[in-house]
Amino acid sequence: MTKKERFEKIIEYFKEHRPIAETELNYNSPYELIVAVILSAQCTDKRVNVITVDFFKRFKDFKELANVDSAEVFDYIRSCSYPNNKAKHLVGMAKMVLESFNGILPSDINEMQKLPGVGRKTANVLASVLYNQPAMAVDTHVFRVSARIGLTTNSKTPLETEKQLVKYIPDEIIPLAHHWLILHGRYTCVARNPKCNECGLTEYCKFYQEKK
Repeated sequence: MTKKERFEKIIEYFKEHRPIAETELNYNSPYELIVAVILSAQCTDKRVNVITVDFFKRFKDFKELANVDSAEVFDYIRSCSYPNNKAKHLVGMAKMVLESFNGILPSDINEMQKLPGVGRKTANVLASVLYNQPAMAVDTHVFRVSARIGLTTNSKTPLETEKQLVKYIPDEIIPLAHHWLILHGRYTCVARNPKCNECGLTEYCKFYQEKK
């Protein structure tokens, strides 16, 4: 099976079996999504969704978040990973959105990466989810699943994985494909003991075929 054929089969499978795939982070605005995505770094979406309930009641928008000390933010996010750094990043991010972007989250990936706490993965998530851009965010799930099932070859970095994936995935479904791979990695193709007996991709999966 060529790589192109493997992509086609896997895309076909997901289109049929998971036509709707969305972020599991709870949000109602660009402000709420960028906060949630920054908090989600090395932290589960489930934990972030618990934290943001009270967070968004206290800090309702960029302006409110920009006008507090990071120590207060820390109190609301202490149960997530790296709360000290994230508290500083969140306040700095809110200030920069107000001062440099007139209070509107930019849609350009390079502009987004100027914001504290926003790397390429976070910028790609925001561009994809908020602006439906063909941006492939590569987190640990996407990185692992892509390599395991054979969509990427010898990729050593998230950027390499991103480049290999977008080469074969049509632009219009990249935002959807990002969530296909995340959700597949979160619930089926898990890091330890992947649930191959529950997986519908075994026929096209390099890992499964080699194991068999």
